[in-house]
Parts: sequence; structure tokens; C-alpha cells
Amino acid sequence: MKTVIHTAAAPAAIGTYSQAVRHGDLVFLSGQIPLDPATMEVVDGGIAAQVRRVFDNLSAVCEAAGGGLDNILKLNVFLTDMGDFPVVNEIMGEYFTQPYPARAAVGVAALPRGVVVEMEAVLAANA
Repeated sequence: MKTVIHTAAAPAAIGTYSQAVRHGDLVFLSGQIPLDPATMEVVDGGIAAQVRRVFDNLSAVCEAAGGGLDNILKLNVFLTDMGDFPVVNEIMGEYFTQPYPARAAVGVAALPRGVVVEMEAVLAANA
């Protein structure tokens, strides 16, 4: 059985998907882009501001699912410029503590709304 997770503290879906879906003890978080949930606009301030907004959005969905960023088992990062990867690493260190989740970083040609970063995750709901 699957349960849909939704929170107004993260951007509403801009397509045919849920913010997250829980199945058993796992929660699958859809990709988050750097949208301000109040305005649904991309945040200003370059890559650092966009990465922080994505982590804030992921955190809000994790909290709605009954967990937090430290309950993330797997994090997938999509970047339009792999040169931004050091910024992701630095900011990730502000949001996560050890043991860190498994992670992949993938360079992509483009992302929705012209953003430079998107992240999706798998969360352990009862960790």
C-alpha cells in the first residue's frame, strides 16, 4: 500500500507527481528544484542559494513524512554544470551529519524551469 506525502512547506508539484510516496518504511521523495514554496518562483542568488533552497524543500518533505534529512538513505543530485559540484558538497555539509547518505551526482543538459540543480531522495521512515 502506498501513501502520498504532501506539505505546503515545500513547492507544490508542477506536474503529474506527488511530493513523496511512502511504501512500508521507505519514502520516495520526488525531485525538488529551488522553488520558493510561497511564490513558486525560482530563488535568486546563484548556485549556493539554489542548493540551499533545494535542501530546505527536501527537509520540509522529510518532516512531513515523519523524518528529517538525516533519515535519507540515498540522495541523487542533478546538475547542469558539474563544476558546481564543490558547492553542493560544501553546502551539504551544513545540512547533513555523518553517516552521510549514499549519493550520486549526475550531469544533465537541462532541468525544469531552467534551474541548475535538482535533488531526489529515498528516506527511511522509521529510522
